[in-house]
Amino acid sequence: MNLKQLFISIVSLISLVTVPGYAQDVLPDCPQPDKHSSPVYPSREMKQLMRFIPVDSPMPAIFRGTEANELTDPAGSLYPFWEKLSVLDRPLRIVHIGDSHVRGHVFPYIMRCCLEDDFGSKAVENIPVTYQTSGIARETGSNGVIYHILGINGATCQSYSTPENIRQITELHPDLVILSFGTNEAHGRRYNAAEHTEAMKHLTDALKAACPDVVFLMTTPPGAYVRNGRKGKIINPRTPLVVENELRFARQYGIAVWDMYHIVGGKQRACLNWSAARMYQRDKIHFTYEGYRLQGLLLHEAFIKAYNNYVATRLD
Repeated sequence: MNLKQLFISIVSLISLVTVPGYAQDVLPDCPQPDKHSSPVYPSREMKQLMRFIPVDSPMPAIFRGTEANELTDPAGSLYPFWEKLSVLDRPLRIVHIGDSHVRGHVFPYIMRCCLEDDFGSKAVENIPVTYQTSGIARETGSNGVIYHILGINGATCQSYSTPENIRQITELHPDLVILSFGTNEAHGRRYNAAEHTEAMKHLTDALKAACPDVVFLMTTPPGAYVRNGRKGKIINPRTPLVVENELRFARQYGIAVWDMYHIVGGKQRACLNWSAARMYQRDKIHFTYEGYRLQGLLLHEAFIKAYNNYVATRLD
């Protein structure tokens, strides 16, 4: 090889190394099959992990003195419901009953929409719910979560326990009944804890007798103001008594409870937090749309966290 040929060879070699887009070996059109590996399919544990539902905290930064947003269920009363929800091989029905906070249809409807986003909405027809419409979902027959809303303005746990109301609930064949009472009980100037306990017992017993497999989730009231003569509106001093009685009842009878009152600030901060966020209506008993929307999002967060905790126990 003469010097000219050697120079050309060196230049060609340098070009292959430095010019972008070139490589020493030609890439094949398709990668060669890997004969030394095999696919790894999801394990039972991985499938369980994939069933966790992501959820964020909606608690406003302006709220002070709040507590962890969690359901309390030391007896594990909701375990049968969580199991059905994790499988979801049939229509699974939730019936949310209560007073005007439920009748307004915003608080429970936000919860319903969130669960449909989480688990699918094929089980119900897509019919928006407003104050003027019924809160009863129209079922399609498909498997999935069905969330019915039944609220009555001014209702207490005792006044709700009529044969007609009991029949309306049981005819929906609920797997879970959410009970949201307490605001009107606390507005009675002669509140009697023993009578309140008896009313809660009568309602839950009647529903259990008609639907033996039903489970319950109680929610405490959000907090409200009352008129007090010349002082005008003051924070209702009976709300803490009502809440404590509901919590005691839940512990005694092994019922799950979502304690909204203490979660959003309790005796010291609940009403002040709602006021600071401007989420009360003028009567300072009922809430603005944003106030009820927040309540629905908070209930959804606690609900999904409890469900995820149940799924986690399945991995142990």
